[in-house]
Amino acid sequence: MSLLSHSEGASIAEAADATGVSAHTLRYYERAGLMLHPVDRASSSHRRYSDADLAWIRFLARLRWTGMPIATMRRYTELVREGDTTIAERRRLLVEHREVVRHELDEVTVSLAAIDHKIDIYDKEISPS
Repeated sequence: MSLLSHSEGASIAEAADATGVSAHTLRYYERAGLMLHPVDRASSSHRRYSDADLAWIRFLARLRWTGMPIATMRRYTELVREGDTTIAERRRLLVEHREVVRHELDEVTVSLAAIDHKIDIYDKEISPS
C-alpha cells in the first residue's frame, strides 16, 4: 500500500508529515548527501518524495534521534549506494552505533532510577502519616 496521496509522490509538506521531520530537515538531508537517490522534482521544480524516499528518511531520522553523527550517517548512505558488497561494513557501523545507544540507554536508566528514588522520598515527606 502506498504511503503517498497521489501518483506523483509526496510534496515536502506531506513528506514532513509522513516522516515526522521538518521540511527544513528534509532539505538538509538532501544537501548533506544523505538521500540514496536525488529526490524527484515535479514540473514546477517542487520536490516529490517516493515511498522509498519516505522509508529512507524515517530510517535516517531514527539514526539521528539515537545520536548518530551526520558524518557516520553519510558514510552509511554511501555504503548503501555502493551495493551489497558493503553489507559487512554497514553492519559494523550499525553494531558500533548500537553499542553507543545501549550505553546511553543504560545511563538514562540509572538517571531515571535516581529521579524515581527522589520522587519516592518526596512522596513520603508530603503524604500524611
